Amino acid sequence: MKWEVRCRETWLHETNPSLKLIVLVVLFFAVLFIHNPNVLINVSLALFVLFCFGTGYPANVLFWLFLPFFLVFVSTASSMMMFGEGTTTWVRWGLIHITAESFWRGVHIGFRALALGLLGLIFSLTTRPVHLFYSLMQQLKLKPKYAYSFLAAVRLLPIMLEEFQTIRYALKVRGVPNKGGLSKVKRYAIPLLSQSIRRAQRIAVAMEAKRFSGSGRRTFYYEIGFGKYDVLFVALFAALMFVAYYAGVHYPYISISDVR
Repeated sequence: MKWEVRCRETWLHETNPSLKLIVLVVLFFAVLFIHNPNVLINVSLALFVLFCFGTGYPANVLFWLFLPFFLVFVSTASSMMMFGEGTTTWVRWGLIHITAESFWRGVHIGFRALALGLLGLIFSLTTRPVHLFYSLMQQLKLKPKYAYSFLAAVRLLPIMLEEFQTIRYALKVRGVPNKGGLSKVKRYAIPLLSQSIRRAQRIAVAMEAKRFSGSGRRTFYYEIGFGKYDVLFVALFAALMFVAYYAGVHYPYISISDVR
């Protein structure tokens, strides 16, 4: 079973993965400490534009990837709106109590969740796992035995999906009914687990034979460095945060500047 999604590579794919990871982690924590909903709305809109036009994926793929995070936005915002606290009551009906304070806190929490989700999507859609681990070894000095172990684990995921589909087809051909709770779990879990253990053992032996556990100096097939796109990446996100903050403070959508 194979999934093939065509992607147009953009300049974000050429950015150094370690630098991209550090910048987006810093932005992750920065978003956590933004309490002005106007600034947070601007940050979310800017990230959404970058997600749509900078990742290089077709619109239908982006839609399905964005949909779960939009549902998280709706659920978190509505939960805070309907069950939050406040003094200015807008709607009260049974357990539902919507106030002005809870409404704007809900909007703020929803956009915060959306911004964090978009940061993760931008990173995952524009970063190749192989280049990420090579960059971690070269720029952040991650030990090769850890990097290659994680990389091998990532490579096992699509193999496990293919094996699951193979087992499913084999049971269907043999006429095994697709029913039962625990028995159905056993039919899939035991073969998958046994195959995974065997494959992990073979990979461990191969890595040991090729001295991936050693601490000596290694050469790399991919040489990951820095270039002009890294400067552009840092400048873009610095400008994004500055413009979002300036516009949120001086040209706010709402009069509330702090939802705490």
